[in-house]
Amino acid sequence: MTARRRTWIGLAAVGAVLLAAVALVWFQPQKLFYDQRVDEALPSADAPPSAGAGQPAPAAPPGPVDLATGTFVSREHDTTGTARVVALPDGQVVVRLEGFATSNGPALYVYLSQNTAQGEEAAFDDEFVDLGPLKGNVGDQNYAVPEDVDATAWTSVVVWCDRFDAAFGAADLRPSTAT
Repeated sequence: MTARRRTWIGLAAVGAVLLAAVALVWFQPQKLFYDQRVDEALPSADAPPSAGAGQPAPAAPPGPVDLATGTFVSREHDTTGTARVVALPDGQVVVRLEGFATSNGPALYVYLSQNTAQGEEAAFDDEFVDLGPLKGNVGDQNYAVPEDVDATAWTSVVVWCDRFDAAFGAADLRPSTAT
């Protein structure tokens, strides 16, 4: 084998190793082979302050109230579960994913979107509120809605892959009838 040929083979081997390393970092295909489970309880109200001697006991705070709910539909990956928009007794609003399961992947986020669950893929990140990175691809989890955002004014909850501009799954939000 000539020295020139050995050089080309060596360069090709280095190129293949670099390409494989970039693919592992960028695409993170290894995440398809394991789940990241999260099992958070729905946040509850703090205990009311105790009454002093001769004072009436303060009323217990009301429980959480569902403002809207929706069932996930699969988009780019199989996705199941329920999305709930819940008002907590302290006034905070959270988006709660329950019985949730999807594929694991890189750069996954939870968005409130103006796009419908079955809408055009590219529209999910046109008008949206980023609630933060997906905590786990399986399980029950909570995402705080910023105070200045009316969560009931949004159409859907979407699990969005920012790396590939793809919706893993989405749930249309329907106002709750229970109060």
